[in-house]
Amino acid sequence: MPNLSSDEVHLGDNFVTKPLQIIALAVLLFSSVLPALKAQELIVPDAVLASQSKRIAAIKKASASTVMVFANEGKGGGSGVLISPNGYALSNYHVVQPAGTAMKCAINDGKLYDAVLVSIDPVGDVALIKLLGRDDFPAATLEDSDKVRTGDWCFAVGNPFLLATDFNPTVTYGIVSGVHRYQYPAGTLLEYADCIQTDASINPGNSGGPLFNENGDLIGINGRGSFEKRGRVNVGVGYAISINQIKHFMGFLHSGRILDHATLGATVSTDENGNVVVTNISESSDAYRRGLRYGDQLLSFGGRNITTVNGFKNVLGIYPRGWRVPISFLHEGDRIDTFVRLSGVHSPEELLARVQPNRQQPGGEPMPEGEPKPPAPRPVAKELPDVVQPFFAARRGFANYHYNKLNQNRIWNAYIDQTKPQDINGDWTLRGKLGNLGDASIVLGKTRVDADLPQGKAFAILDNDLGQQEAPRGSGGLLIALHLWKHIQQTGLGQFGDVYYLGSMPTPKHNEKQDVLVATHSVIECRFYFSPSTGLLTSMEMYPDLGVDPCEIYFSEYESVNNRMLPRQLEIIHGDTVYGELRLEDFEFNSNGGTE
Repeated sequence: MPNLSSDEVHLGDNFVTKPLQIIALAVLLFSSVLPALKAQELIVPDAVLASQSKRIAAIKKASASTVMVFANEGKGGGSGVLISPNGYALSNYHVVQPAGTAMKCAINDGKLYDAVLVSIDPVGDVALIKLLGRDDFPAATLEDSDKVRTGDWCFAVGNPFLLATDFNPTVTYGIVSGVHRYQYPAGTLLEYADCIQTDASINPGNSGGPLFNENGDLIGINGRGSFEKRGRVNVGVGYAISINQIKHFMGFLHSGRILDHATLGATVSTDENGNVVVTNISESSDAYRRGLRYGDQLLSFGGRNITTVNGFKNVLGIYPRGWRVPISFLHEGDRIDTFVRLSGVHSPEELLARVQPNRQQPGGEPMPEGEPKPPAPRPVAKELPDVVQPFFAARRGFANYHYNKLNQNRIWNAYIDQTKPQDINGDWTLRGKLGNLGDASIVLGKTRVDADLPQGKAFAILDNDLGQQEAPRGSGGLLIALHLWKHIQQTGLGQFGDVYYLGSMPTPKHNEKQDVLVATHSVIECRFYFSPSTGLLTSMEMYPDLGVDPCEIYFSEYESVNNRMLPRQLEIIHGDTVYGELRLEDFEFNSNGGTE
């Protein structure tokens, strides 16, 4: 190989001498065409301009709803996103936990707002807060995150490294790198299921902030990332909690409670044929009562086909404790399609203990993959700002009992305004027909319930143990359930027993999510379901004991009778069996001596 002189360069297998002469020639050629370029106006295709304008508009729209969360006098914090004009906003649990009950938040209108904690989902790493001071906040549009596909454009907006002290959030653009990602629990609590992976930069401080699609609609909440091992440096792998998971929890998040995720009460694995089969199941689970057994093959869960264990964990992880979801499985060759009630991952006491670990951690950082970090404990209680105090009430087991009580009153007042039970405080007599079997009459008295049914007479003594009386046979305790339906109306929530607002959730028989009040009387738990659109009671479940099927009553065909809304149809279900349909023809209330 020949030696190179100082003015030679190597280009592949060729040698060029005197490169300065080459450069001079290039300059001469460019100067000869420059006038022609200046004479011709540069034309940008309309499609490029339209795409740019769309992106700018989407970012402007999304940035307006992004929240900068500041905690501990500005020394910590993260991000969030407004989801309603009256100030409700989503963030991460690990962002708000160090802040406690009250925090400061900003949006890009240049103002700082007081905010209060509403509810927390420590397992899913989600928190609901409420900004105070306005009822016209710019709220994000919630998209269907199941429509998100790998390769879609997206952008993350937030407060990385707390840079948004000027109240203007940072925007990072990227693509969706993957969907339906499952992240194993960090430490002993946090679990990211069915999340969205993105290469849009997510750094410490982005936690709790929104992930938007290219239209500026909300598809997820950023919260977890993979980082370079020697520092908090983004390496292009971030994870967002899907907005569809949060939609499942949304009604629960408004309850002011500390929320838990769901378990089926069974474990699964893949058999030699690649099928997902049950390897263990608790006999006390609702899944067992619905017929699921060891060795059965799961076909679908929550409306999603189950083909892998990872896929099952993903879909199970997006549901709250207490929901009923559809399930399909093969049992001894027969396909069974049913609904199953989901129990909780933790006991209430265990969950409370786990949300208060011993060591303090700074907030606002995405939870690192492979580097488990427990959430931070609440700081020592301190006096709340005056503006926040009316929006907070402390009670064990609740993040903020104020919002639970608010919803209890909303639901109950809407119901009794239409049914007016305060005017019918005596005995009730219900008369009608039980399906095609014949006449039925039920007297709901003060000390007993008596029923004259086509199958025979039945009764319940109210001074005895209510949980041991399941008359009439096969109903699961219809007479006790009807007594408790009457009793809660006559006493009200305050005197019935321990009552709390569970949240809103779907049922197999209703098109809209129902508001649910859980009420315990004489150790019997009842769940009362109310329609948000009508305010009327649509169903109730009475559990005579733990680990058994409840007596379910579905109320329908309400009519106004003497200016009081009363149901004409009661369907009674116990387990998988319909006990009967009671068609009510008249009501007798002895407080006014009349028949209605």
